[in-house]
Amino acid sequence: MNENVVEILIYLYENYMDSEQNALSDQDQLHEELVRAGFTSKEIAKAFLWMDELALRQSSQYFRPHTEHSIRIYTGEELERLDTECRGLLPFLEQNGILDQAGRELVIDRALALDTHTVVVDDLKWVVLLVLINQPGQESAFAQMEDLVYNDVPVHLH
Repeated sequence: MNENVVEILIYLYENYMDSEQNALSDQDQLHEELVRAGFTSKEIAKAFLWMDELALRQSSQYFRPHTEHSIRIYTGEELERLDTECRGLLPFLEQNGILDQAGRELVIDRALALDTHTVVVDDLKWVVLLVLINQPGQESAFAQMEDLVYNDVPVHLH
């Protein structure tokens, strides 16, 4: 199976985070289930690390904006790894109240942490969804993002 971290994150979301079913509390049990589902131990470890880092960054003050009105300038690595569609999606999500500046920065951080050379817009949508799922007060933004992910709503800037 040619999987990546995003596919594992999607599997976990669809089987545990988006359902009434309780997640396996033991990481070893979850690891075994993922292996049975066809994922490699190496990719599973990367996905677990990705989720741990997300939780750590969400609980820190690292991504708090310094000003309410600012312009985002992308670094060379960000320009190389986030395709044009991704860089268009982020301001669209901000303009529509789905992401704030801190959320945008967290999304960029987690997107760059994926084990891919270029992040495509479908993967970025999943990253946004996973960032929003545990954000208090972001239920509406999460629901809008879930609609964008599952209904493949086209993103158009006007």
